Amino acid sequence: MQAFNYRDGELYCEDVPVAKLAEQYGTPLWVYSKSFILGQLNQIQTAFAAVDPVICYSVKANSTLGILKVVRDAGCSFDVVSGGELYRVKAAGGDTSKVVFAGVGKTDEEIRFALENDILMFDVESEQELDAIAEVASSMGKVGRVVLRLNPDIDAKTHSKTTTGKKGNKFGMDIERFRELAAKVLKDKRLALKGIHMHLGSPILTTDPYEAAGKKAIEVVEQLRADGHDINWINLGGGFGISYRGNEGLPASAYADVIVPSIVKAKCRLALEPGRFVVGNSCVLISRVVFTKREGGKFFVIQDGAMNDLVRPAMYDSFHRVWPVKPLVPMPENVEDPIEGCEKTDVVGPICESSDYFAKDRYLPPLKRGDLFATFSAGAYGSTMSSNYNTRPRATELLVDGTNVTVIRRRETYEDLIAHEVGV
Repeated sequence: MQAFNYRDGELYCEDVPVAKLAEQYGTPLWVYSKSFILGQLNQIQTAFAAVDPVICYSVKANSTLGILKVVRDAGCSFDVVSGGELYRVKAAGGDTSKVVFAGVGKTDEEIRFALENDILMFDVESEQELDAIAEVASSMGKVGRVVLRLNPDIDAKTHSKTTTGKKGNKFGMDIERFRELAAKVLKDKRLALKGIHMHLGSPILTTDPYEAAGKKAIEVVEQLRADGHDINWINLGGGFGISYRGNEGLPASAYADVIVPSIVKAKCRLALEPGRFVVGNSCVLISRVVFTKREGGKFFVIQDGAMNDLVRPAMYDSFHRVWPVKPLVPMPENVEDPIEGCEKTDVVGPICESSDYFAKDRYLPPLKRGDLFATFSAGAYGSTMSSNYNTRPRATELLVDGTNVTVIRRRETYEDLIAHEVGV
């Protein structure tokens, strides 16, 4: 579904005009569509229904409790990468017995917290992590359920900072060692090997990497079973791409078409860890133009949204569609080429960094001081990566459901910024 659309010359989220929200709650402002999130989750559940998957929403994509509760109510579980994320899942009322714990650097305290909450399994990324889980589990009189995260050396053609499945990445274990490491688990009564895990990176806009990973997974599972392991899980991670520019994202059914046959052939349960696919296009970041200026032969729009709110352009050179909330020119499908009535513009923020920008050399309608401005596809790795850099309070987050609007995170105050510091 389209969570955001222009009606009568202004941007709406579902049935609420975004300008009205900005006037009431201020800017910068995160605005989420509940129906979009539910639609994306349903799309995955339907596409993979044949193998009854456990859908573990990736909390790192967006960890706001109001979002986690929507996911929980949709019948999904969670993928966490820290003790803090597991704590958030508990606070949101999530069922910890279906939680998957990933991440390359789990501390003993985090492992203990996860075992106390009887999580479904650990995605184990190194031999030393196996040893650590065994030691902590033994001290608690428990058995650690683990899957081996294998690095299949598959190039998913993603950004260099978000690829995870190529040899030389920090994630997972070399696939050549899986039998050796699995044998170690088989001999250790403190551990139970339940399956294998492969996460290839994000965002992935083709199905080929998943097809290749599925074939490798079948081979690995068959060899492990021949070695005496009771393997019944394949976790293929997440990474499904979304449309940042237009319609480049694939539906969940396209990925299911290549993944489901492998799961059926392997006679395993499937776990998936989608994050961006669920929330990426559920949100816009609304900012207000503070100033405009012409310097050095360029036109700059300086807004109150900044890289401390949305760091993806600065960190990944990522592309986000940007357009005024009440534009003088309708937003076309293609926003990258010259547009009649528009001027080449750099959209920047107020932070004292040259990397503080949302768009460069983008053709945009006329903008003036006080205008509202939308940055699209901001739901994943937006608020969850936001910070207080330049001592800026983090923004309000709103969840829209039809005409109903709920504050799921209030704007921070200056007092909040120093509340945790001692000696103040």
